Amino acid sequence: MLNWQDIMRMSEKGNPEPPYRVEKSNEQWRQQLSDEAFYVTRQKGTERPYSSDSCTLFEPGRYLCVCCDNVLFAGDEKFDSGSGWPSFTQPAQANAIAYISDSSHGMQRIEAVCNVCDAHLGHVFPDGPPPSHLRYCINAVAIYKGEN
Repeated sequence: MLNWQDIMRMSEKGNPEPPYRVEKSNEQWRQQLSDEAFYVTRQKGTERPYSSDSCTLFEPGRYLCVCCDNVLFAGDEKFDSGSGWPSFTQPAQANAIAYISDSSHGMQRIEAVCNVCDAHLGHVFPDGPPPSHLRYCINAVAIYKGEN
């Protein structure tokens, strides 16, 4: 189980090796993704809070990267954070997500990106529920629910 110290260490000293890599040009990503998914995942945008009903859907299954199908989260790690974005306590695998220090918008945060294709997913914070106390605050448009 990852904790905040693990996240900080990875953001400062390097992320785990991804299981594989997917690299495409911006034009290829534009052709594959909706305008909003492209804006969020490839241009580090943020969707409006509560713009998706995904925050309140709690079903078994896996959540995958909309860009490359990398398995990012398990449904049993999802919780209602009240933040307006889908939230999870742990990634599906330790090497599913990469962490980048982000000081944009006058804040110090840790950006969560897909470790396979570098898609911007959202951010991770140390204010989640026990035992990890992690809250992966993820743009709904950056993920989709796959089969169990």
